[in-house]
Amino acid sequence: MREIIDLDKRDREILALLEKNPEMTQNDLAEKLKISQPSVSARIHKLKQKGALIHVVGMNLKKVNLYMAKVDVLASNTSSILNIFENCPYFLNGLIVSGKHNLCLFFVGEDISTLEAIIDGHLRSNPLIKEADVSIVITPMKDLVLPLKMTVEPSDTPPCGIDYSCEECAHHVSNRCLGCPVTNSYSGNIWK
Repeated sequence: MREIIDLDKRDREILALLEKNPEMTQNDLAEKLKISQPSVSARIHKLKQKGALIHVVGMNLKKVNLYMAKVDVLASNTSSILNIFENCPYFLNGLIVSGKHNLCLFFVGEDISTLEAIIDGHLRSNPLIKEADVSIVITPMKDLVLPLKMTVEPSDTPPCGIDYSCEECAHHVSNRCLGCPVTNSYSGNIWK
C-alpha cells in the first residue's frame, strides 16, 4: 500500500515556488516565505525523505530533437511486458491503466524508424500482446523534460533479452533502426 503524504500550507508554498524556479536557494525560499532558512531546510529534507519532492535531470524533447512514442497496449501479463523494457535506454515509463488498453508505454528515440523497430520487434511480435496502438508525439505544448537513462554499460546482448544481435535484425540491416545503445551496433548520437 502506498503512503499518502500530508502536505500542509507551507509545504505547498515551498513546492509551488520550486516548481516556478527549481534553482531557488533555501535562503531565497526563506526570504519569500518569511521563515528561517533552517525551517526551509528541514521542510525540504522531510519532503525529499517522504518522496514528495524529487529532483529529476533530463533532456528537453523539443531542444534535442528526440521523438516520443506513446503505445497503448492490451496485454495478458502487464508485468512481463514491463520487465522486458526495465533497463532499455529507449524506454521512458510504463503505466498500468484502466480502459480498453491495460498498459501505456512511452519510448523515446532519435528517429521514428527506430521507435517503429522497437514496437515491431518487442511488442507486435510478442504473444502476450493482443493489441498495440502507437501514437508519435508531434510536438508537446510545453517544454517536456525527459529523464533519460544516459549511462549504459556496453554489452554483447541488449538488456531486453532479445536472443539475436542488431546485425541479424531486418530493421537494423536495412538502416531503419539505429540499434540498441548498449551494443556496439548502435549508430546514433545521443548515447555515444
